[in-house]
Amino acid sequence: MNTNQINYLNIGLMVLSCIIAFIIPFELFLFSYAILGPLHYLTEISWLHKRQCFSPGKKDFLIMGVLALLITIPNIMPYFYSMFGPKDTEGHLIVTEDIQNMFVFTGRSVPALIFTAFAGSAVLLLTTNTVKRVVGFLLVAFVGYLFHDQKFMFVTFSIFLPTLVHVFVFTGAFILVGALKSRSRSGILSIVVFVACAASLFLLFPNTITTPGAYIMHTYDITFFNYSRQLFDALLNKNATHDMVYNSSFGIMLARFIAFAYTYHYLNWFSKTSIIKWHQVSKRSLIIIVFLWVVSLVLYFSNYMTGIMALYFLSFLHVVFEFPLNLQSFKDIAREIRNRLVPAGNEA
Repeated sequence: MNTNQINYLNIGLMVLSCIIAFIIPFELFLFSYAILGPLHYLTEISWLHKRQCFSPGKKDFLIMGVLALLITIPNIMPYFYSMFGPKDTEGHLIVTEDIQNMFVFTGRSVPALIFTAFAGSAVLLLTTNTVKRVVGFLLVAFVGYLFHDQKFMFVTFSIFLPTLVHVFVFTGAFILVGALKSRSRSGILSIVVFVACAASLFLLFPNTITTPGAYIMHTYDITFFNYSRQLFDALLNKNATHDMVYNSSFGIMLARFIAFAYTYHYLNWFSKTSIIKWHQVSKRSLIIIVFLWVVSLVLYFSNYMTGIMALYFLSFLHVVFEFPLNLQSFKDIAREIRNRLVPAGNEA
């Protein structure tokens, strides 16, 4: 497929994702996250690793991998402790004050770690000098620690950056880069449709309530309900109730947007196979990817929360691995815009 054909295909995928998000937002999000998400993680991690994560150092991926692991551990520890921790004679989980304090302490470090991974990616891109890199990482880690207890740090780097910013803002940036570089009408149209679809989810039919079925609601309750409450708090400064998440206008609009953003983010990746060629891997790698994807599907269908926790590291690894490329995309946007405003040969 040529660039124009891919752009028109993506426009169709945007509209399709948007329409389904209007009708069954909760169902679409849970389906996309469990079915498309794991395959996206696996294929993108492989693709980014082959390209050194678009970072100049050959071993930079190890630094980002360690940071992703440090981010993951505090989030999965409580779950696995609840599954395999000691029980009393009546089968109740034993949670001492020390264990509870440990969970709280490690959990509070997550925003600072995500900040360090993101800002640290900029350090990796800016210099290859070992001393400067060490100093740069120490500085961003210090800044992260300094503000780790602040609400804006939690909201920005825990609630938004690895989720909606990753699947919506960064996806939009990639679409815009492609449109600016190709200078094609189809590319410009694709970014216009992308923004229009997102806006329509909030502007059209704001009072239409699409309450999910009992199974979907139960699954969402034990997995992403708390995230929806965090978004309510971050965006409206409200402590959302169960009814507000599922039956309020804002709750439904938010669910639509989440479903659209995640679904199209995955579909956009799979639709650009002929451009970025993520499928060009060895037979051995392909077998491993397919095997792990099938295992992930079994885990999700057996127990949705187990699937999330089992793949939590991969989900964060692909986010962290992509940070250098995200930063590079904004640099490319600035360069393309500057070149249009100041044509070559006219610079001062």
